Amino acid sequence: MAREWDRDESAKSLITEDDLRGLDEGARVRVAENAKFTSLAEDIVKDRQIELIRKTARKSTSKVRSIAIGSDHGGFKMKDQIKSYLSDQGLNVRDFGTESEDAVDYPDFAHAVAKSVSGHQVDIGIIIDGAGIGSAMAANKVPNVRAAACYSVALAKNSREHNGANVLTLGAGQNSLDEVKQIIEAFISTDISEDRHKKRVGKIDNIDRQYRC
Repeated sequence: MAREWDRDESAKSLITEDDLRGLDEGARVRVAENAKFTSLAEDIVKDRQIELIRKTARKSTSKVRSIAIGSDHGGFKMKDQIKSYLSDQGLNVRDFGTESEDAVDYPDFAHAVAKSVSGHQVDIGIIIDGAGIGSAMAANKVPNVRAAACYSVALAKNSREHNGANVLTLGAGQNSLDEVKQIIEAFISTDISEDRHKKRVGKIDNIDRQYRC
């Protein structure tokens, strides 16, 4: 089935001329509901008669209202795109870095995000590195954190519904931006509900308490 648009720029809050480069006359571009345009981008839209498809922010019934986000240098670009996407959904996003593509150590940023979740400063956390595995390992060292590396919608739902995950780790080299947005949506919109799952998560927490210093 053909897409309704030629290019998807809905993760961005500001559309520039670079985002519209290479589009044919009459092309259809999906953008965020509240996206703004640079003056040059507006000229391109007008001159090439580009049709803008506004993506309406979905009203979610999720309990998630605030999110901590962080990345290493490998996940920096994707982090900024995800941050814009989440903000456009009306969510409060706290960015714990990194701030550039200069090489850094992923445990530092995984720790910062996990600490904010553990301290109830935010509802959930999202961490992006190259593969998502190292950040999950680091985050899971923080008490009361259950981090899960998820590469599909099914895994994201399972990690929340069955395991009560409160931190999602992603690999910038593992999924496309569109796939990542779907994974995040599944993670945010799914909650643990059944008592049998809560009981098992309780056992995970008991193991954690046994080995605290």
